[in-house]
Amino acid sequence: MRSRSTRISVLSLTIAAGVLVPVQTASGQTPTTDYSLAVDAAGRGATIDRSMYGVFFEDINRAADGGLYAELVQNRSFEYDKADNASYTPLTAWAPTSLNGGTGTATVADDDRRLNERNRRYLKLDLTRGEYGVANSGYNSGIRVEKGKQYDFSVFARSDRAAGTPLTAAVTDPAGKALADPLRVQVRGDGWVKYTGAFRARESSALGRLALTASGGGTLRLDMVSLFPRDTYKNRPNGMRADLAEKIAALKPGFVRFPGGCLVNTGSHQGYEAPNWERKRSYQWKDTIGPVEQRATNANFWGYNQSYGIGYYEYFQFSEDIGAMPLPVVPALVTGCGQNKATDDPALLRRHIQDTLDLIEFANGPVTSTWGKKRAEMGHPAPFNLTHVGVGNEENLPDEFFARFTEFRKAIAAKYPGITVISNSGPDDTGSTFDRLWDLNRNAKVSMVDEHYYNSPQWFLQNNQRYDTYDRNGPKVFLGEYASLDNKFGNALAEAAYMTGLERNADIVKLASYAPLLANTDYVQWKPDMIWFDNQRSWGSASYETQKLFMTNVGDHVVPSKASATPATVAPISGAIGLSTWATSAAYDDVKVTSADGAQLFSDDFSGDDSRWSKVAGRGSWAVSNGAYVQSDQAAENTLVTAGDPSWSNYDFSVKATKTGGKEGFLVAFGVKDTGNNYWWNLGGWNNTVSAVEKTEGGGKTTLLQNDTKIETGRQYDLRVEVRGRQVTLFLDGQKWGSFTDDKVAEPFRQVVTRDVKTGELLVKVVNAQAAAARTRVDLGTRVQPGSTARVTTLQGSPDDVNTAFSTPIAPRESRFSGVSNSFTYTFPPNSVTFLRFPARVRG
Repeated sequence: MRSRSTRISVLSLTIAAGVLVPVQTASGQTPTTDYSLAVDAAGRGATIDRSMYGVFFEDINRAADGGLYAELVQNRSFEYDKADNASYTPLTAWAPTSLNGGTGTATVADDDRRLNERNRRYLKLDLTRGEYGVANSGYNSGIRVEKGKQYDFSVFARSDRAAGTPLTAAVTDPAGKALADPLRVQVRGDGWVKYTGAFRARESSALGRLALTASGGGTLRLDMVSLFPRDTYKNRPNGMRADLAEKIAALKPGFVRFPGGCLVNTGSHQGYEAPNWERKRSYQWKDTIGPVEQRATNANFWGYNQSYGIGYYEYFQFSEDIGAMPLPVVPALVTGCGQNKATDDPALLRRHIQDTLDLIEFANGPVTSTWGKKRAEMGHPAPFNLTHVGVGNEENLPDEFFARFTEFRKAIAAKYPGITVISNSGPDDTGSTFDRLWDLNRNAKVSMVDEHYYNSPQWFLQNNQRYDTYDRNGPKVFLGEYASLDNKFGNALAEAAYMTGLERNADIVKLASYAPLLANTDYVQWKPDMIWFDNQRSWGSASYETQKLFMTNVGDHVVPSKASATPATVAPISGAIGLSTWATSAAYDDVKVTSADGAQLFSDDFSGDDSRWSKVAGRGSWAVSNGAYVQSDQAAENTLVTAGDPSWSNYDFSVKATKTGGKEGFLVAFGVKDTGNNYWWNLGGWNNTVSAVEKTEGGGKTTLLQNDTKIETGRQYDLRVEVRGRQVTLFLDGQKWGSFTDDKVAEPFRQVVTRDVKTGELLVKVVNAQAAAARTRVDLGTRVQPGSTARVTTLQGSPDDVNTAFSTPIAPRESRFSGVSNSFTYTFPPNSVTFLRFPARVRG
């Protein structure tokens, strides 16, 4: 990371090949590009809903247990299992401990002495001599306590000794030093009883342990061991970690989408029915309500256990606490996220549909209704005012999903016609699944469609107009998941530039949420993420700061405006060539590259060795064999090998390819800069169901062309790629397979203007995602009388800046600008997001 104070030089940017390219100025000074911004300041564009920007919470990266859920004990109910994670045992995060030479044994049992049918396992302490027990290490470095603060302890226990068993609970450091005065109780009776108490920390530590020790012989059984900070968000019992909740609340989100994501629709759709219950199940809301000790457990799709300590009641309550509308997502009996299986069970489908109707009743029903009464019993007699429900998440089986979605939609509309039922368009921003689902949604007049995509910064800069051409009379868009594949400020700039297009199209894009929301530094399954944390501290990423700036300065409607474009130089596609496979073995031969005028640039018939090809260690097994270049590892993915000159442009690339085994076909790369920046022709991809041309930028893929070509094993194919400028034509066995022109420009200067009706202010929002300052002539027209002074909020830094626990180079800077008039000039700093807010009264 480079801070602003240590930047080496100042660069200007031109646009080449649709990508921002740095060019050193002769003087080394900050260059300036001139722009104009015409604003119809008295005009009115699309209305922006209060709920437009929200957050998406999924239990990924330990976002719930060990994160937002304030419980400090890990594996509190001894339910961890190898089905959750291969390294788990029922005693994960627990270790034997003793005092004064105490001895005994600690085992986890699953028998008819369990706490209840949904809380099956418990700890069995057989006590031999002295004080013996177990200690819990919490999450990250340990249990965090702060001096002077209170922590609520509870445990369910039972003893087989008539006189009872003395139990001591202590919070200590790893060496056994007390961090608080211990709690002592006498466990009496061989039936489960809940024991409670409170600690007040004598000193602060992030390395704490919760030790439970007992003495007196016999057997002591323990379950649901809990330690909660008294200071949860809004002081809720079973509540949220305050610093994380406060950072989410500071965004002022319009909605909270939960609980996923891949958690929603992966695994079995059967219920939790002891004793033959499925360990890996889709997220089923009825499992997650009621007393926490009676809630089911489940394997988390992301490789750990989820306790359901945060369940549907807590989601609804948290949404209410931060002033956001709840937006739950339910499974549609078609798995996604790589599982891609449709469950054909009419009775099970009916049960899930009824569960969804019951969910709406739980949220909105009167206390006299079955599920409204349950909500009231949990502490919330008033309804939660649910208005939207998502059905399904990123299904790759369009027809199977939509058939089931239609049944959900029909049942919800019949009983709750005021509920907006949200469909989706699969896991990508384009492609055959996306197109098919959009056709189905459009033809069925679905109200709203959930789109998801994670792309490179260049893609976000190139696609600002994505929603300009969407059908204004068709389904509205919920952009439920998006991000630009890293947490640097350059990524946040690209996302911010894209958000100006979302606001401009607020009549189409009704809801939008960056994803994922949270990441525990020691349990990361996905990156980038908006808010990072460990057990001591939390911090917002650069993307958090840009999201917060937009989310807290939305405005009520768009004001029409138009900006000039950055002078652009579009260079031809250039790069080396490559060969690859994906879960497939293949043989390549007769590789030739010729320039447009016929001159030979490269040729290899593999009569010798492969010294002219560059390989990535550990990716596939490449060798010259029988006059061909063979990749023989059918399990290997992305085995790209490259050859040639990265400066090549305007060339023909031909090769003969034969699939010898495996799941897919061939990957022929061109325009190769490196493994994260190239094009490839993917023939027989996606388990040999689809063929496509994909563009990879910064590690993020975009599909440019696609059809249903499939590849036969053992057949030799002649492939040729013709590159001319930004135009590419592809030939398969001498016949034209397809062509495309990659001419989108990564425009670095983006803007949108909105009006705050209550204050009468205009909000001029400008993203300048380049190293050149943007000197801009702003023309407000003559129909408004602007105030002379604007409040200015600026985010600025190096594109490589990253916020961390100890350094936040990307943070808002407030200032004033006193030169506002009907026509004025403002210079937007390089690599910046700037919001100008000033009064502008409409004349007459």
